[in-house]
Amino acid sequence: MTDNTLLAPETADATVRREDYAPPPFWIDDVALTFDLDPAKTRVLNRMRVRRNPAAPEQPLRLDGEDLNLARVLVNGQGASFKLEDGKLVLSNLPEGQEPFELEIFTTCQPDKNTLLSGLYTSQGTFFTQCEAEGFRRITYFLDRPDVMSVYTVTLRADKAAYPVLLSNGNLIEQGDLEDGRHYAKWHDPFRKPSYLFALVAGKLVARSQKIIARDGKEHLLQIYVRPGDLEKTEHALQSLIAAIAWDETRFGLHLDLERFMIVATSDFNMGAMENKGLNIFNTKFVLASQATATDQDFANVESVVGHEYFHNWTGNRITCRDWFQLSLKEGLTVFRDQEFSMDMAGSDSARAVKRIEDVRLLRTVQFAEDAGPMAHPVRPDSYKEINNFYTVTIYEKGAEVVRMMHTLVGEAGFRKGMDLYFERHDGQAVTCDDFAQAIADANPDSELARLLPQFKRWYSQAGTPRVQATGLYDETAQTWTLRLTQTIPPTPGQADKQPMVIPIKLGLLAPGGQALPLQLQGETEAAALERTLVLTQAEQTFTFVNLAQPPVPSLLRGFSAPVVLDQQLDGTALEVLLEHDSDPFNRWEASQQWAQRILLQTLQADTTDATPVPERFIAALRKVLQDPTLDAAFKNLVLTLPSESYLAEQLECVDPQRIHAIRQNLQAQLAQALQDIWQLIWQEHSDTGAYQPDAFSSGRRALAGKALAMLTLEATRTGDAIWPGKAYQRCKDASNMTDRFNALSALVQARHPLAEQALARFHQMFKGEALVLDKWFQLQATAPDLDGDILPKVRQLMQHPDFTLKNPNRARSLIFGYTNANPAAFHRTDGAGYQFWADQVMALDALNPQVAARLARALDAWRKLAEPYKAHAEAALQRVAAQDKLSKDVREIIEKALA
Repeated sequence: MTDNTLLAPETADATVRREDYAPPPFWIDDVALTFDLDPAKTRVLNRMRVRRNPAAPEQPLRLDGEDLNLARVLVNGQGASFKLEDGKLVLSNLPEGQEPFELEIFTTCQPDKNTLLSGLYTSQGTFFTQCEAEGFRRITYFLDRPDVMSVYTVTLRADKAAYPVLLSNGNLIEQGDLEDGRHYAKWHDPFRKPSYLFALVAGKLVARSQKIIARDGKEHLLQIYVRPGDLEKTEHALQSLIAAIAWDETRFGLHLDLERFMIVATSDFNMGAMENKGLNIFNTKFVLASQATATDQDFANVESVVGHEYFHNWTGNRITCRDWFQLSLKEGLTVFRDQEFSMDMAGSDSARAVKRIEDVRLLRTVQFAEDAGPMAHPVRPDSYKEINNFYTVTIYEKGAEVVRMMHTLVGEAGFRKGMDLYFERHDGQAVTCDDFAQAIADANPDSELARLLPQFKRWYSQAGTPRVQATGLYDETAQTWTLRLTQTIPPTPGQADKQPMVIPIKLGLLAPGGQALPLQLQGETEAAALERTLVLTQAEQTFTFVNLAQPPVPSLLRGFSAPVVLDQQLDGTALEVLLEHDSDPFNRWEASQQWAQRILLQTLQADTTDATPVPERFIAALRKVLQDPTLDAAFKNLVLTLPSESYLAEQLECVDPQRIHAIRQNLQAQLAQALQDIWQLIWQEHSDTGAYQPDAFSSGRRALAGKALAMLTLEATRTGDAIWPGKAYQRCKDASNMTDRFNALSALVQARHPLAEQALARFHQMFKGEALVLDKWFQLQATAPDLDGDILPKVRQLMQHPDFTLKNPNRARSLIFGYTNANPAAFHRTDGAGYQFWADQVMALDALNPQVAARLARALDAWRKLAEPYKAHAEAALQRVAAQDKLSKDVREIIEKALA
């Protein structure tokens, strides 16, 4: 008997809690999927071999499903009793015992109506899938959870003329023609995987292919599929993939395990890329790169993201997450791996340092703000309503820092031993963050990590950014220097009381003249080295160093050895010593940032609107950096980049975004004026970058040249001098690469020079057929400095542009997110119009694509810190969104947490 009872879907947004995890009541060992692809009505036949889980209590089989039309359910070839309840297909009266049974489900779906870009959808006539985190349930009914791992065989059938390329996971085992102009391809993935790693692509695509021989002598086919016309922009992605494969073999002994590895690019994608087993689907932004259309940063991002998704083949695919609370198990670890890959690819020590600084800037600007806001959550969250909202910088970037601390505590060789043990124990399993940490510790039983593991794992369970206060006391008589460290963690939503963390602090000590000093702790018989790592484990600890003839200048938290806020009151003399002499490039850069931040915050906290002159000593120190021939151009560029407005806002209790912008702009203008002669010299020495290469050295030279041109154009706009704006406009016209061209255009736009509009129009005319370049064009205008409130009207005007569409995530992010998330002074208007615009766009996007809408909703996470009248207007906009009846659970969770 078949029960086709249809019940209303669940209306409540139920909270999912980590403590409620239970193993699945059934296992699905094998899945055979057959797709008859049609944009309006795709037919999906799903044949599964299912068996009961003896470790789980007996219960009905409840399969997840969304927006599916159910046509047939068979068990062992016979009609089955089922019902649809709360969005699930519930089957009871199943065969008893442990023997597997065959379950067949036939459904249809409408890919061309799927604007969520989750599940199976079409984009410009091509079929794509996105199944992480819970998209597979939009393709067929299934146990859509990461701990159910199956072997997949997939048959794709489609019209051959419309869809000549048919791709899925694994190895191609059969293909051929069918009647009526149709054809088929059969794919088999021999490795068990969860449903979120399933993928298919079908359409008119072309491929760049290359065969490689791995270290074990096996041949593999690498392919990158794109739309016709984009093939010449795929060489860098292919070379990045080859480099990633070689690096993973060398660094971690991990090999490519399929006959082929494929990447497919699409412009309609919610994420950056997706690591589906053997068939990675990428946003075009992280695949397509050419000298004419991509900047140096684009080239670097392609290399990083290609590496990241490939590295997931082992850290995410071969070993996956038991549940979504363990998301950082794969993401934090793989971010660490892609950061290490990019640093190794950069080559020189200074280039590696630049990469590390860039990663820390992102962490401190975005993740620290998340830790301080209503969405603060541990690296391993305890609950969620919508898992898509937890693809956050805390999971990814802070998770990577937790892995990096393990690496610091056990060393490079020890970490490799730990990774080897992790794969030996858990290959083919769905596991937890605890399992990973345990493997690293067990492989290094004598390490600090093993000794402190229970306490160390608080990094997974406690939210918030620890604050470490450092004070030093020199005893001239005893010739000792005592370092006192204290740690505190502010309360976060749901976590009021915090316990001390394990915080590795890498440090060195410098003499007043800049020489590195031997480090000998009290009680030690001899100095250990010029650098060492202290481990802070208590709320307060002291460390006394001996045999110091003079008070030292401390260089603490070298390489940013822990994701903490370090409070130490170094005076200008000490900062100058560190900036000029520290052997640690990160702390050398950090000295410049701390000095600039101190100047800016003193001005912000002063009860005056007058511009504060920049100390001559600071100018002189920066001049030395710019003139130092031993320093990399990229490093100089970072030293001369001021702390961002968002980062400065995080240092304040009450935030006036327009005042922050004005004061930061004033300091920028003073640096442009005071160092004008040096900027001109730098331009002369670096503006001719020769034949284009996206390597770290060449990219650094272009970055510093771009900085010089921006500073010179800014000063010339102030004085009315036409020379440098003219040079910038000329470079917009005739630059040989996108980096130089876009730097010049940005210099004009950021200076708000009259030539900017003409340059923007010319730029659009040159690149109107290049979607990724137009994203830059939209974003540049959305992030321009605001003059009397003119940016919001400009953004509204650009939304009516023929090249703008809200349906494409990249385009929506470039313009709308550019304005709301990356232009604080323009967005935070005293009349509240920016917030009303934000509310309009959150609601409009929510009707199309809740994942993108939820990302936009987070622009007002920190509204409670705003000064009036911003705060009242922001709350009104949040309440307006909250009052909507038809909000997705994605957006509602964000808004409710912001207002809680």
